[in-house]
Amino acid sequence: MKKILTLLFTILVLTACTEVTKNEITKEEINKDEVTYNNYKFIGESEHWEAEYIYKGTETWGDNNGTKTYSNEDNYEFVLKFKGSLEELSSMRNLKYSYKTISSGGESERDFDESPREIIFTSKGSSNGAKVSKDEVIQVNVKWDKFEESFELHNKNM
Repeated sequence: MKKILTLLFTILVLTACTEVTKNEITKEEINKDEVTYNNYKFIGESEHWEAEYIYKGTETWGDNNGTKTYSNEDNYEFVLKFKGSLEELSSMRNLKYSYKTISSGGESERDFDESPREIIFTSKGSSNGAKVSKDEVIQVNVKWDKFEESFELHNKNM
């Protein structure tokens, strides 16, 4: 009976050691992942408006049991600012702006029943896997009442 208990105990210890080794291999495989951070700030302006498009993305390449893996997470913030004073916008009743990267874009429209209370307009989100590259040129179009201006944003870090 003692021999059987000793044998079972030995098997239990060896099984536990095997599990630890498997977990260590998994941790090593995770450490082999290659991660790239894409943090860009695109800026530009027209006569009446200036804008920033701030992009933060993370790309991860890995290996899952011989199969190559890839994931991409990102977010952005688009900030549009009127270059004049709030008084100059007091008669504005409609603002529509859009921005377009190579793979995604966005737009917003606001109607004002009374004078706007701000000169900065912001949009945030994620591009759902559509990566923005550092050398892109982002197209911006702004329409306010009967006026319209278009301009480009370029990467500040280039």
